[in-house]
Amino acid sequence: MTAGFEELRQWVGRTETLADQVTSAPPRGLAAALDRDDPPPRAGDAIAPCWHWLYFLPSPRRSETGADGHLRRGGFLPPVPLPRRMWAGSRIECIAPLRIGEAITRTSRIVDVSGKEGRSGPLVFVRVHHEISGPRSVAIREEQDIVYRGMPAPGAAPSVPSPAPTNEAFRREIVVDPVLLFRYSALTFNGHRIHYDRSYATGEEGYPGLVVHGPLIATLLLELLRDERPDLELRHFEFRAMSPLFDIAAFTVCGRLDQDNASLWARGPQGELAMQATATVIHR
Repeated sequence: MTAGFEELRQWVGRTETLADQVTSAPPRGLAAALDRDDPPPRAGDAIAPCWHWLYFLPSPRRSETGADGHLRRGGFLPPVPLPRRMWAGSRIECIAPLRIGEAITRTSRIVDVSGKEGRSGPLVFVRVHHEISGPRSVAIREEQDIVYRGMPAPGAAPSVPSPAPTNEAFRREIVVDPVLLFRYSALTFNGHRIHYDRSYATGEEGYPGLVVHGPLIATLLLELLRDERPDLELRHFEFRAMSPLFDIAAFTVCGRLDQDNASLWARGPQGELAMQATATVIHR
């Protein structure tokens, strides 16, 4: 893949700018999907941390999507010739809230394209920097890590995940069902079939069930912290996906707070570490 990789490197530095508006329907829908009893959002209300993922959604025509439901490779993101794509993590700086009714813009830039040989074959990492601005100034800066990999070889043993911590101060059990995954896919206009099409997820990609979205897990970690300590305001948030979660078993979101720093993680049904995250907060 060496020659092709040099071509992928040409995407470094590419930018795109999108415009959107912070409308009330997406946060109202996400609150319902998460079974939250939030009051209906009104003009001027701030949206919850990381609910900016509900905006600037790609909307490719159906003829522009591939067999997996994703937009065909190319365009802003490089055309990596590996079938599995995963949002592996983010680093987010929360500068100012986004409020219902505001016009917003997002400028995105490909920061890096790198590759390495993993245990299961080649891996390609794409790092994207986003800067979201409201009517007054920059509100959010985020770097996203996207990883591409090949299909596992038939009969290959899965990697053994690390055990999750067990010293949480607060936690919540999450029972995932296909309705939640479908609704989150719809709210984020995510056509990837591994999240809602069981026959595709198990038959074509070899997963044991429907895959829980990485940003949904990250959102559930933040919602746990928000419910536990509503007096805190998020300043920085970083998460990294460690092992996948599926709709065939419940998992647990956990956290500990040490002054202005929170450690958050998702623990899978076998005690494995599925996601780890850190948050820096201030008192309102």
